[in-house]
Amino acid sequence: MEKEFDSATGAELSREEFTTVMTALEPDQLTSTKEQHHCPRRQLTRTEMILFWALRIYLVFMVGVVMYQIWTGVR
Repeated sequence: MEKEFDSATGAELSREEFTTVMTALEPDQLTSTKEQHHCPRRQLTRTEMILFWALRIYLVFMVGVVMYQIWTGVR
C-alpha cells in the first residue's frame, strides 16, 4: 500500500521521496513551492560577521594581487 502525504498530520517525506516530488514539478510549480516554504536568513553572531568581512577584504586584496601579477607579467 502506498504511503500518503498529509501536511495536516505533519507526516514527513523521506529524502528520496522529496527528491522525486521536486524533480516531477514543472518550473512554475517549483517556483511557487519554493516561495511558500521560504527559509529566512540566519542571524549571524558578531564573530561570524567579522569572519565573513575579513574574508571579503582578503578576497578583494587577493584579486588585486592577481591583477597586478598579470599586469606585470604582460609587460
